[in-house]
Amino acid sequence: MKNLKFRLALMNFIEFAVWGAYLTCMGLYLNRIGMASEIGYFFAMQGIVSIFMPAIMGIVADKWIPAQRLLGYCHLLAGMFMFAAAYYGHTAGESTQFGTLFGLYSLSVAFYMPTLALTNSVAYNALTKAGMDTVKDFPPIRVFGTIGFICAMWFVDLTGFKSTEAQFVTSGVLSLVLFLYTFTLPACPLASKDKCKSLVEAFGLQAFTLFKQKDMAIFFIFSSFLGVSLQITNGFATPYIESFKAVSEYASTFGVQHANILYSLSQISETCCILLIPFFMKRYGIKQVMLIAMFAWVLRFGFLGMGNPGTPGVLLFVLSMIIYGVAFDFFNISGSLFVDKTTDPSIRSSAQGLFMLMTNGIGASVGSIAAQQVVNYYTDSEGVVEWTTVWMVFSVYALVVGIVFALVFHPKKV
Repeated sequence: MKNLKFRLALMNFIEFAVWGAYLTCMGLYLNRIGMASEIGYFFAMQGIVSIFMPAIMGIVADKWIPAQRLLGYCHLLAGMFMFAAAYYGHTAGESTQFGTLFGLYSLSVAFYMPTLALTNSVAYNALTKAGMDTVKDFPPIRVFGTIGFICAMWFVDLTGFKSTEAQFVTSGVLSLVLFLYTFTLPACPLASKDKCKSLVEAFGLQAFTLFKQKDMAIFFIFSSFLGVSLQITNGFATPYIESFKAVSEYASTFGVQHANILYSLSQISETCCILLIPFFMKRYGIKQVMLIAMFAWVLRFGFLGMGNPGTPGVLLFVLSMIIYGVAFDFFNISGSLFVDKTTDPSIRSSAQGLFMLMTNGIGASVGSIAAQQVVNYYTDSEGVVEWTTVWMVFSVYALVVGIVFALVFHPKKV
């Protein structure tokens, strides 16, 4: 049993290390090669492919290719396209063209994003076959995913890869490692024909009937509004922190020199805040917990805008990173629990799919593109960004969403 948990924990560690190698520092690289005005589009693509690719690969895993095999094949393709993006970026240098780099990157994330669900499927299947309790035994395994993400962040920072195409190479290598590792994972059975998901089921379309219920309709709509915030700091926080190197007072500070390590406090906080959710959900209910998340986003953006890498301004940066755990977990995980408790078992999986589509698909995609437009608007002709104003715009947005949500959402106790 311990051996199985270790194997699944290692799978999660590598899975999220693949993502952590570039997710929070890709903006630094894009900024260096003159694509600062396109950062948002790279992050939006993750949301766009999340709308349909996980569902398509879920059908494939159900009907034709066992989940652990498909997990490996997806990582093989994701890694190869990431290598191609790195090779092109290396050979083209500062002459790198947006269309080519974006195309190769998009193909890579199109095959990577479905693996987030496939790793869960592999773990759930293995734990169930071993007679273990997934609710009890899976969370400690999943925590190693966040640890892997953090380790990858630290690696690309300390090696100096964070502002070069080498971050893509790192991600590609890890993808190939996981491809090979999947051959050692427990086999997942194909679903019987009467249990295979249809397109309607896989895309969560059955759950759209929930929009007939006022409370659920409001919940899903505001989930997409809050989902707008999800990728903003991943795309723009590290370029913002490193922009202080232009100020002699801050150029040699730890935050400027190691922006990715400073940012990793967000993921460390996320790991810790998961443990607080059961208490808060039981004591305060979904509305109050969601409001806590929304106003945490207000502070997340606000502290970034008011802080700096020096003393004592860096404390505001640190507070912003710490509060990220509340902003992210209290929204994503508590929202998922609310959906689980308030939907009929017959459409529960579809409802979870709809929640992910509204948040990580539509919300995150719109948010990334909109955030890029805000940054571009407040960038002068010399490329200098009015970052304080930009972060306050994001903070005000989260505040307005929170206030309106408080006024219109009145769910029944669950």
